[in-house]
Amino acid sequence: NKLQSIFSDYYEHILYELRPRASVIENVSKMIDCGDYSKGGAFYGCPHCGRMKFVAFRCRSRFCPSCGNKYNQMRSLHMSFKLISCTHRHCVFTIPEELRGFFLNDRSLLNVLFHSVRDVVLGMFFQMNKSEHFTPGFICVLHTFGRDLKWNPHIHALISEGAAGNFTAWRNINHFDYSFLRLAFRKVLLEKLSFQLGSSFKRLKNELYRKYPDGFYVRAKPNLCTPDVTIKYISRYLGRPVIATSRIDDYDGDFVTFHYTRHEDHKTITERIPAMDFIKRLIVHIPEKHFKMLRYYGIYAKHH
Repeated sequence: NKLQSIFSDYYEHILYELRPRASVIENVSKMIDCGDYSKGGAFYGCPHCGRMKFVAFRCRSRFCPSCGNKYNQMRSLHMSFKLISCTHRHCVFTIPEELRGFFLNDRSLLNVLFHSVRDVVLGMFFQMNKSEHFTPGFICVLHTFGRDLKWNPHIHALISEGAAGNFTAWRNINHFDYSFLRLAFRKVLLEKLSFQLGSSFKRLKNELYRKYPDGFYVRAKPNLCTPDVTIKYISRYLGRPVIATSRIDDYDGDFVTFHYTRHEDHKTITERIPAMDFIKRLIVHIPEKHFKMLRYYGIYAKHH
């Protein structure tokens, strides 16, 4: 495929010029060799006609568009089995541009982002009735990219519009407090980052409180589509590159041309950039080995 061609041509440049992380080298190497007959495979034979077919082994890498597509289908199916029969709301928790560099330089902080969203969602339902201790079910998926492929970590959350309480089996809840979500997400995230980063972060924290008096942006509007459609949207990049090969329009050996739909005005934007810059934009989103991009909370968590 197109990605194999691009990364094969520049593989040595990636190794010796970019000096990438170990997880990047592992996933890129697997992707390049995926479907290569020289790397081995399996013979299948028909017992009736005797016809033989040789199928090359697949890489099962997080960075392979072929293997990742099957992985995403299985993951989406598993997520849909988890959902209880109720309406779910698709919420997006975003962070300001000033904080993105911290998560890029120290990827362990991405766990802090997950924990902050978890605490905010559980806190919002807890405030509705403290004696009931309402607990919803929600799934969080990390996306580290915007549509232009630049580093922009944010959390997509699929939250049940209802919760189970201590004395109530189930209560439908279709009102989400936007102000609480924005303000609480700002406070919880900044406090957790301050604990992790120490006193050096205090000045920036105070500046962000002043710059964002209404809190960090959280999209929590009611859904216009079914949960199955939302699941496919938020899980489609869990096991494959952050750009579909259909969006790569041209590769001439030096430059890569690709397109995307801008979120603000839904306008199609076409970019033509050097191949190495294109590679840099992609590999930065490869997660560390064993890092969980998808997490279940509330009544969907295993301990429930």
